[in-house]
Amino acid sequence: MNALRLEPWSESALEVLRRQNTPEMTGHLGGPETEQAVVDRHQRYLSLSGGEMLIVRLGTVAIGSVGYWEREWRGQQVHETGYAILPEFGGHGYAAVALRLAAGRAAVRGTRRHLHAFPHVDHAVSNAVCRRAGFELVGEVSFEYPRAPGCRPTTGAST
Repeated sequence: MNALRLEPWSESALEVLRRQNTPEMTGHLGGPETEQAVVDRHQRYLSLSGGEMLIVRLGTVAIGSVGYWEREWRGQQVHETGYAILPEFGGHGYAAVALRLAAGRAAVRGTRRHLHAFPHVDHAVSNAVCRRAGFELVGEVSFEYPRAPGCRPTTGAST
């Protein structure tokens, strides 16, 4: 079996974002984005400071993305993480492995002591990924995502 690995975000990763921009993959994130919003997000990822976005590869095939970035949470500066594995590669544990690899990178390269994930409380698969990756539930919180009117309940998990 091909080994799972992470590689730095690059111009080729725009195609990964486009493939992830489906109702199935973005339902818990507010739905698909416009093409311009995807391109803008890709540009932000290319120039991200205080963290990194990474392409998840299985052998030579890009199967998703994972990353971490700085944010304020409960009055502290922390790292937040996010991940997305394409549906055709789901159910094999790749998301948890990618999340563990990204957490390791954040521990070595990051500038914050804690790494948090904020999956939607109703997203059982994403919450299970966090548990398998070694995150511990620290409680339920509400915040805006995407930053628009209305809050969504999320599960705060931390490593």
